[in-house]
Amino acid sequence: MKLVTRLASAVVLTLGLANASEFALDKAHTNVGFTVKHLMITNVSGSFKTYDANIDFDTAKKSFNSFSATVETQSIDTGIEKRDDHLRSEDFFFSEMFPEMSFKMKSYEADGDEGKMKGDLTIRGITKPVTLEVEDIAMIKDFDGNNRVGFTLKGKINRMDYDLKWNKALEFGGVAVSDEVKIVVDVQAKEK
Repeated sequence: MKLVTRLASAVVLTLGLANASEFALDKAHTNVGFTVKHLMITNVSGSFKTYDANIDFDTAKKSFNSFSATVETQSIDTGIEKRDDHLRSEDFFFSEMFPEMSFKMKSYEADGDEGKMKGDLTIRGITKPVTLEVEDIAMIKDFDGNNRVGFTLKGKINRMDYDLKWNKALEFGGVAVSDEVKIVVDVQAKEK
């Protein structure tokens, strides 16, 4: 009886993993971005140019078995060099001391072409739980017959939670930079 139970468990596990695959980022079609309110009136956008991720995705269930990513803080790009240098400084990311930030998924709840990814985000050595909305999961075979997956991750964090505390009070009230930062990551990945 124990042998039958073990065999049945092995078959279920094998069938469950049959559609799970590792995917590699297509960095030419991926963007790690963010927006933050400036002077209380407009959003300023930026992105990071150097990053990587490990993605284990189940194509049948449209679900993630695992997802982790690292981003080099030195690679921040808002289009203005002086601002980028300030963001790399001790006032914000302190890239010299903390060259990377990271995310590691703890759980994923699928809902069709969408879902919720919960995990730990680490910035400046401080780790906090975050929830990312996963939108627009799509799969396709590319021109060379490779399986590809695409999706968008969206979330919000309070930068003060990660010791990104620089700010300046405005004469008419409010502050130069909002505490809330919106994360938007567009991912395209190819099956390994």
